[in-house]
Amino acid sequence: MALCRVAGGKRTYAAVATDLGVTGETLRSWVRQADEQASRGHSHSDQAGESRDEELDRLRAENGRLRKAEKEWELEREILRRAAAYFAKEMK
Repeated sequence: MALCRVAGGKRTYAAVATDLGVTGETLRSWVRQADEQASRGHSHSDQAGESRDEELDRLRAENGRLRKAEKEWELEREILRRAAAYFAKEMK
């Protein structure tokens, strides 16, 4: 599809499709679908912006939870290291 747009109308769908190894009609339908999706994306830009903000908030919260869990795991690993060292001394 990008090849068709870059050609700027200087090449036909059939010529570009031949280069890609597909039929001209297949390429036309791909371009049509891409155009429809792009136009739908622009009309829903406000909703997409809100969902991005919501996703960003969710990811920040998840990041905070993971950092807290990481600190807990570090503490647990340190306790286990010390216990292993203690028992290793006792076994000798």
